[in-house]
Amino acid sequence: MPTTGGSTTAVSTTAASSIAGTTSPAGGSGAAPADAALTAQVMNVVNTFVQDNHLRSVLIRVTRGEDVLVEQAVGESMTGVPATTDMHFRNGAVAISYMSTLLLILVDEGKVALDDKVSTWLPDIPHTDQVTLRQLAQMTSGYVDYEQTPELTAANYADPYKQWTPQELLSFAVDQPLYYTPGTNWNYAHTNYVILGLALEKITGQPLDELLRSKVLDPLGLTQTSGNDGTPAILEPVLHAFTSERRSALKVPADIALYEESTFWNPSWTLAQGAIQTTNLRDLSVTARAINSGRLLSPQSYATFSSTELRGKTSAVAGCPACFEQGIGYTYGLGVVISDDWLLQNPLFSGESAVEAYLPSQDVAIAVAVTYDPAAFDATTGAYVNAADQLWRQVALTVVPDNPPPIKKG
Repeated sequence: MPTTGGSTTAVSTTAASSIAGTTSPAGGSGAAPADAALTAQVMNVVNTFVQDNHLRSVLIRVTRGEDVLVEQAVGESMTGVPATTDMHFRNGAVAISYMSTLLLILVDEGKVALDDKVSTWLPDIPHTDQVTLRQLAQMTSGYVDYEQTPELTAANYADPYKQWTPQELLSFAVDQPLYYTPGTNWNYAHTNYVILGLALEKITGQPLDELLRSKVLDPLGLTQTSGNDGTPAILEPVLHAFTSERRSALKVPADIALYEESTFWNPSWTLAQGAIQTTNLRDLSVTARAINSGRLLSPQSYATFSSTELRGKTSAVAGCPACFEQGIGYTYGLGVVISDDWLLQNPLFSGESAVEAYLPSQDVAIAVAVTYDPAAFDATTGAYVNAADQLWRQVALTVVPDNPPPIKKG
């Protein structure tokens, strides 16, 4: 199934590996731009991309420093209901960067060390005596990704409204052998951050949602980002999502239309309990700049967060679908994706994709949220791509032509 981060909460594993190692290559509602000519160029890119890629809506905000270059919404949320820049949507893997930032804040406060064994707090979870907090956050633990197991996929598509518990999710993965010795390779696995969420609660004695609110969200002024009390609710106004991704699971033939409202499918399968959130475009944009510049971290912790040390040190592993050689196009830091010099998260799930990306050297932030028209889904399988991850790269090429992110050839 499409995933939250790159599979993920990040680009999908397939998308990540296809970008790794590659080379760099109007209308709607919004705020008055700081550069009208540049705004027009960006929105020409957006509108062309919408038509070419069968998108239902796009929300986009681009800033350079404090200047808003673009803040626009195009398309429809529901039939006859225009998309607007204040609409709320699920942020998926963006919360992974909040969680890794929270961990590093606790390190800066001297409450924990990155190389502490997870078994210190969670001795009953298999393999935690071999795995450190750093390896969970960097996804170098070797745990199987529960999200990629056929059993979880089948159960989730059979009942997309099910409320999953962390224990249920972990039961699909933690009893299986590790893919490799912890710290020696990398694979995207939601399992890491479900375990990390439980560990952070044990370390502090506080619920994860309260920790994220007090340590990360409130200090950054992210007033429109919340966990909605652990329910599938989304604050009004809502950006509605639609999908055909259950076509294979439901065995719907290609000649029969399938296009489902997926806005309120339960996202409890996606991440740690307490880190499953909704947001809006402004908060996504602020996140891109604040989290990816390390505003809440010491210089040492920010260097760890944004490290590209995994480049050239990972490899494919037989039987591990998310193991691949990382390069300039895709490198995993500590809860953040690094593409050349850009830091980002790019969730994809339940008919919605989004990106928050930041280029520190030029203080440029790009935030995008996307929904899809029926033609965006494969007629046979219902599969679809992370269009937000493709679009922001085209926008970045326009805004920062001298330092764009890598774009997949062809």
